[in-house]
Amino acid sequence: MRASLYTIAALLAFAANSLLCRMALSESYIDPWSFTIIRLLSGAVCLIIIMIVHARRLKSSEAAVVLSDRILGDHILSDKGSWLSSLSLVIYALCFSLAYVELDTGTGAMILFAAVQFTMIGWGIYQKERLSIVQWIALAVAFMGFVYLMLPSAAMPSLYGAIVMMLSGIAWGVYSIRGKACISPLRATGFNFVRSLVALPILLLVALPYLAKVSVEGVLLAGVSGAVTSGIGYCLWYVAMPLLKSTQAAVVQFCVPVLAALAGVVFLSEQLTLSFILSSLVILGAVFIFVLTKNTTKTSA
Repeated sequence: MRASLYTIAALLAFAANSLLCRMALSESYIDPWSFTIIRLLSGAVCLIIIMIVHARRLKSSEAAVVLSDRILGDHILSDKGSWLSSLSLVIYALCFSLAYVELDTGTGAMILFAAVQFTMIGWGIYQKERLSIVQWIALAVAFMGFVYLMLPSAAMPSLYGAIVMMLSGIAWGVYSIRGKACISPLRATGFNFVRSLVALPILLLVALPYLAKVSVEGVLLAGVSGAVTSGIGYCLWYVAMPLLKSTQAAVVQFCVPVLAALAGVVFLSEQLTLSFILSSLVILGAVFIFVLTKNTTKTSA
């Protein structure tokens, strides 16, 4: 139940993040470079504030807890993320924004999630997460439903856009996999965002010609994307990741385009079609069967 709640909350955050990116970039409220800068910066600031409050609560309670709890608290405070995770975060965020203005929604989503699935399922199989026949069938059905969902808006992609979006998907797959080893999801995510700020001077240098065209709406959308749907959303995902197998974490992300499309219907007045309803039911049903079906063998230690 705990894994399900955190996973659902994280997927909702991902869908909301997709909606915010769509609103900001498709309406030209902001350029991809500035969007990425504000997204990373606002995420880092939000998480720093939360980490400070969290650390003070842990330290202030040390006098009233037993030794084992104090040791656990010190263990939690020792988690400072990693440079590899931070690099993956920067590559994902930047490449996603850059590719978004080159590709339409359907094509971009297909390339992104195909790269994510390949990376995470490939890693899971490498780690001996064997899938049952039912799970392979469910995976194939979910992917076909996903393609059918995205097909109406898909178009032949530019080579540049396709490669950049593929890099974004691989980077997100790596970032997700790295979350399985974190001690404190909050601190790991927070320090990953803080480490990502090292890239800001380079991003800002490239973004300088576009700064004059950045609107207030673009800044607000990027800020909410960074602080809420990215910062807090990725914390929730890092809580869920150790509770899921890599293959499960990969497949459940097929739900994100469905949730994002629903958000588009509600908040952007996009059309709700019969093909969307049917493909959504197929995807969600296949994901449900995949998650409930046990693997043929357990992950090796």
